[in-house]
Amino acid sequence: MAPPAPGTPAPDFAANTDEGPISLASLRGQRVVLYFYPKDATPGCTIEAREFALSAERFAAAGVRIFGVSKDSVKSHQKFRAKECLPFPLIADEGAICDAYGAWRKKKLYGREYDGIARITVLIDEAGRVAHVWDPVTARGHAAEVLAHVEGAAG
Repeated sequence: MAPPAPGTPAPDFAANTDEGPISLASLRGQRVVLYFYPKDATPGCTIEAREFALSAERFAAAGVRIFGVSKDSVKSHQKFRAKECLPFPLIADEGAICDAYGAWRKKKLYGREYDGIARITVLIDEAGRVAHVWDPVTARGHAAEVLAHVEGAAG
């Protein structure tokens, strides 16, 4: 399944984060970045998380909330977030959010096919519509790319 197209309603969701329950409906009126990543505390995912963390104040100044999304547990998210001092919540998806946003896909590694989370990012506007999709994503430098887009859109 492909990610939702820009201009379409963002798929609603309700899930747990390392801070407690969250739903897309509760975020209405705010711009939201959902960045999907494969696994807590792995090299590429750590790079991406750290880069979003370094830019967190600028995202907040642009009126954007950041949420990382993976299928790791709340407990795993709590450990990862504490270790990396991440200033934003991590959503523990049981699979429905990844499916709805087209992040759960067939992947290939060393010639082996498997199902897993693709690294994609979705920007959702204040009205709950998809504003922009980054697919595919390279971990290093991605947060800066998203930040440049949201700061440009805010200005």
